[in-house]
Amino acid sequence: MAAERKIRVVVAKPGLDGHDRGAKIIARALRDAGMEVIYTGLHQTAEQIAATVVQEDADAVGLSILSGAHMTLVPKVIEMLHGQGVDDVVITVGGTIPADDIPELKRLGVAEVFTPGASTDEIVEFIRSSAAERSPA
Repeated sequence: MAAERKIRVVVAKPGLDGHDRGAKIIARALRDAGMEVIYTGLHQTAEQIAATVVQEDADAVGLSILSGAHMTLVPKVIEMLHGQGVDDVVITVGGTIPADDIPELKRLGVAEVFTPGASTDEIVEFIRSSAAERSPA
């Protein structure tokens, strides 16, 4: 049996939010779970995030947003991904997202939204199972 390819996850901080402790904690948890993680750093544009997802042939992207700009930034990232022909990447969002905004984010194509208090185990398992569902057998 051939070696199984590691799940590749881009963790990104779109916009002007300068707080990345949570993103780094998630990146480390995903790495510890055996995934390959590409952390883009702070202040990324939607274009930069989409380009990284394409270049890295990512299975998933985690957007960490604490600034309140999620209803502007997330749709832009999704638009940029679709513009590059990427429609099979698991998109997750984490941060201070009001419950009222979650249904709209999911309608736009976000697979899951993780708010403060979500466990790293829950996030790892969600990425693992969602990426497995999207990978060709």
